[in-house]
Amino acid sequence: MATASVSGSREKELWRRLGEVSDPELDEPVTEMGFVERAEITGDGSVEVDFRLPTYWCSPNFAFLMLDGVRKALDQLSWSPAYRVKLHDHMFAEEVNRGIEAGKNFGDIFAGLAGDEDIGALRETFSMKAFKRRQEAVLLGLRRQGLTDREILGMDLGAYDAARLGSGEMTSQKARYRAALVERFPSRRRGDPVFATWEGRQIPPAALDAYLAELRSVRINMEFNGALCRGLKQARYKELDVIDGEPTLVDFILDRVPERSAPVT
Repeated sequence: MATASVSGSREKELWRRLGEVSDPELDEPVTEMGFVERAEITGDGSVEVDFRLPTYWCSPNFAFLMLDGVRKALDQLSWSPAYRVKLHDHMFAEEVNRGIEAGKNFGDIFAGLAGDEDIGALRETFSMKAFKRRQEAVLLGLRRQGLTDREILGMDLGAYDAARLGSGEMTSQKARYRAALVERFPSRRRGDPVFATWEGRQIPPAALDAYLAELRSVRINMEFNGALCRGLKQARYKELDVIDGEPTLVDFILDRVPERSAPVT
């Protein structure tokens, strides 16, 4: 009984950690996107993960960022297992899997595949988009709670932490935005404003509508890419894996994408 309990606890921890890894372009968990084909704990406690992407030609840089995220997630598991991560059905799957078997890290494997692209700059671009998408979700949520624009933009980090934002979804969005804020501005303290632009500028209340329009354009672009990825994955693997409420390509074609919160991890 105790062994079964430990096994179940480890399996939950494994999927929780993998769920913290996001597609960098979409800011959506790789588990919800269906990219983790299999994640199992073997009899000796080691972990095996099979990973696949929606197309054969997905950018090697995107693949690197996700697989590197998977590696970091597995490194954080409490029982420190040995693990194997295998990429399937990708144009560089053979090189990646051979490199992993040879003990190379993902940075070494992808160094020759990334060309001249700056992975650090790419990470920052995706972090900026995630920051903006999460920020929009919280700003709109606070408006729905009945707060004025001045009250929202005058909120400091201490007040934000103490605020109750209603539903479980909004609580999750609140935590996601806080994580993005602290990652972007590590020195932010309780008395500092909680809402600022990516560049660190204050947002005047009179400018909030225009600023939200900018954030909405970022979200719509990310949601379009997400719908495209799901469509390609469905066509490739003959699966129907659309999260209830997520916009589809048809929604974008007909311009009927509503304002909505970012996905919950």
